[in-house]
Amino acid sequence: MLVTFGVIQAASDAFIRAPGTFSSLVPRAFGLRVYEFLDRVAPAPYVDETLAEDALSHGELSRAQHYAVRLSASPRRDDLLGRIAQARGEALLAMEYYFAAPDIERMQSTLYGLLPVAPAQALDMERRFGAHLQTLRTHPDAVADSHWYAGIFADALHRPQEALREYRAAAQLAPFNVKYLIYGANEAWKVHADAEASALYRRGLAVNPACGDCLAGLGLIALRGGDRVTAQADAARARTVQPGSQMLRELDRELR
Repeated sequence: MLVTFGVIQAASDAFIRAPGTFSSLVPRAFGLRVYEFLDRVAPAPYVDETLAEDALSHGELSRAQHYAVRLSASPRRDDLLGRIAQARGEALLAMEYYFAAPDIERMQSTLYGLLPVAPAQALDMERRFGAHLQTLRTHPDAVADSHWYAGIFADALHRPQEALREYRAAAQLAPFNVKYLIYGANEAWKVHADAEASALYRRGLAVNPACGDCLAGLGLIALRGGDRVTAQADAARARTVQPGSQMLRELDRELR
C-alpha cells in the first residue's frame, strides 16, 4: 500500500515539476502512464482533472476536452472547458463557460479583448455578466468592476451618459476605489457635468491626497470656468505628486 501511494505521489510530482525540487526530476511520461492507468482501473475526478490540465498546458486540446467533459457539472469543469475553447480561438464559447463558472478574471479579460472589434457585443455581455454576479451574491467589488468595464465599453461606443451611469454604480458599490471615482469624474467632465465631476475628484483626493488625476481634473474644471490661476496651481500640484498623470497632460494642453 505504501509503495502504491509512493508511486502515485511521484506521478503527481511529474505534473507539478517545480524547478529545483524532486518533482522536476520526475519525467512527465511517467506521470502520464500512472494517471492513465488509474483512469482505467479507478477513475476519479482528480485524475481526469489532472490529465485535462496537463493536456491543456501542452496544447493537446482534443485530449484535454476528452478528460474535461468526463468531470461532473461544476464550476471547475466549466472553467476548464472555457479555457479549452479559448485556446481554440472560440472566444464566444469560452465566455459562455466563464459566465457559468463564473471565472471573473478570465471573463473580464476575454470581454476586454472584444473591445476593438465588437464593443456593443462586449457591453451587452458585460451587463449580463454583472447581473449574473449580483444574482450569485458575488462580492460587491467584483460587481463594481463589472460596472467599470461596462462604462469603458459604453464610452468606446460614444455613449457618455451610459458610461457615466456605469461609473456611478461602480463608485457606489466601492466608494473608496479611486479608479472608479476618477473614471466617473472624467466622464462627468466630458459631458459638462462639472459639479458632479468636481465632487468625484474631491472624493478621490480624500482617499488619496497624491492623486494627480484628481488635482488636474479640478484644474480643468477651474479653467473651463475661467479661473486660469487656480488651474495653473492645480497643474503644479499634480505635477509634484503624479507627473505622469493623464489628466495633467490634458490640462497642460489646455493651458498652452
